[in-house]
Amino acid sequence: MTLTRRAAIFSISAFGLVACSGATPPTRTRAAGSTGLPADLRPAPNAAYDAWVRSFRARASAQGISNTTLTAAFRGTGYLPGVVKRDRNQTEFTRTLEDYLSIAASDERVSKGRAAYNRHRATLAAVEARYGVPANIVTAIWGLESFYGERRGNVPVISATSTLAFDGRRGAFFEKQLIAALKILQSGDITPAKLTGSWAGAMGHTQFIPTSYQAFAVDFTGDGRRDIWSDDPADSLASTAAYLSRNGWSKGVKWGGEVGNGAPSGRTLQPQPGGPRFNVTSNFNVIKRYNNSDSYAIGVGHLADRITGGGPIRAEFPPDEYGLKKVDRIRLQQRLTARGYDTGGADGVIGPNSRKAIEAYQKSQGLPATGDPSLALLASLG
Repeated sequence: MTLTRRAAIFSISAFGLVACSGATPPTRTRAAGSTGLPADLRPAPNAAYDAWVRSFRARASAQGISNTTLTAAFRGTGYLPGVVKRDRNQTEFTRTLEDYLSIAASDERVSKGRAAYNRHRATLAAVEARYGVPANIVTAIWGLESFYGERRGNVPVISATSTLAFDGRRGAFFEKQLIAALKILQSGDITPAKLTGSWAGAMGHTQFIPTSYQAFAVDFTGDGRRDIWSDDPADSLASTAAYLSRNGWSKGVKWGGEVGNGAPSGRTLQPQPGGPRFNVTSNFNVIKRYNNSDSYAIGVGHLADRITGGGPIRAEFPPDEYGLKKVDRIRLQQRLTARGYDTGGADGVIGPNSRKAIEAYQKSQGLPATGDPSLALLASLG
């Protein structure tokens, strides 16, 4: 494969990481066509899209998709304006490793991860025995990708991928995903009504795009279907392990770890200047096949360690660009919230909600409404 599983679709901010400081949680899974979807993620009239679908059907037929499958797949689907909006408005930004880990290995994600790990211990042990990928690594990916299955997405995949293929910005890529999704339906793994996922077509507990599903998904339960959409996560967890195994996972080798905190020998990384250093192994690079980001791979490895009893990062991170350390940012959020300016929580990550709260407080005090945190602002809150 020349692309990681989702690198062609998503920026790092999209990988299931929901900060209480400002990100909007993905919707929980519902049936396709659910009224729970935002209005812009429901089919809207579009004559040009309809014409594109008619021309696409011939191309799909040439690739072995039956008329029966095409008719069933496109029944009730349509152009989703919100998908195009989200695709064009993806913001490229760099989140510091400290902020990333504050979200990826938050107290809630660690706590829920330990509960999920214990609840599915037998399945995870069987998956590890078959594929050689540690159960805690698989669980951590599950936690980052869908918050342990709570946020799998409920957008109809046929509508999403056909909309993006029609839109044309990455038309060839998404037409390939659409063909793969139709082949999934034709194989009988899932019904059209249940073929749901994110706005860009990533599916299931561990968010496979359709082509990756075709290449790596497995029927671990033995029921004849590779069902990554089920409330039972067994096929998804096994498919993730299969993906890592086939991409070169070395059994018995740790992913890495913080230098001085039980890290194995390996290449040394310091993703954030002045912050902790990590020794990483070949398996770190295998995790990056899932998402080609050092922060993501460290997030998976560190969350995996925390799930099985490991402690937090020991080394301190340096102050941010405003001179605040994480403890200062948490106090700022707490004090703003206590004054009635809701930051959405206190995780030390200054996101959109925190900035809106800061801006509102600054306006109330007759200060320039920059939305920027500062030590002086913290002091003014008492």
